[in-house]
Amino acid sequence: MNSESQNIEWKQSWNDDYLKWICGFANAQGGRIFIGKDDAGNVTGLPKAKKLLEDLPNKIRDQLGLMPHINLLEEDGKAYLEIIVEPSTVPISLRGSYYWRSGSVKQELKGHALTDFLLKKMGMTWDQVIQERATLDDIDDATIALFKKEAVTAGRLPDISGLSNQELLKKLHLLTDKGLTNAALVLFGKDPGEFYPNLFVKIGRFGTQHGGYAFPGGLRGQPVSVVA
Repeated sequence: MNSESQNIEWKQSWNDDYLKWICGFANAQGGRIFIGKDDAGNVTGLPKAKKLLEDLPNKIRDQLGLMPHINLLEEDGKAYLEIIVEPSTVPISLRGSYYWRSGSVKQELKGHALTDFLLKKMGMTWDQVIQERATLDDIDDATIALFKKEAVTAGRLPDISGLSNQELLKKLHLLTDKGLTNAALVLFGKDPGEFYPNLFVKIGRFGTQHGGYAFPGGLRGQPVSVVA
């Protein structure tokens, strides 16, 4: 091991602040922290290594809800610890804050980055989230009528002309028993900005062939990215 990386961290001694590193590893791809090594990866030794080996599992469990593997190792008569952190399938927080390991840097997740992280951990994306304040009154009839017309022209969907707004939205998985999704408001909303003032949509089309789906305003394109 020549350097610290996405999955490796070296520390000469233990500090409770390093719980943030463990949290970051668990939220990312996992990793290992060596206690008793300098920044070059050389073993410097760890006083009271056995005592730390006994204390750390309880500290990590109580603070993070994790039970990493901790090994007591020795090199040239010098003891050091290896903490092996597996990637977690659920979000891990430390005193209400969420951390992420990116490259060789630990960073706290906030704002949009935190929202995106939590949704992905739950197997969801922003567009799938239900907007509880929205109702069918927030859906624009003219935009749906245009979508139906363009869908027939493109030939990408079966005949949907006879479907009501509610039936169409359900068919497109934009309306569930819990309500309208964010995607429904972006695509068919009268005023998406009422719910997300900073929202904007980017649409790109590649090649010269017409295709893709119809979007509000008659735009066609793929792929689509939505930022809120």
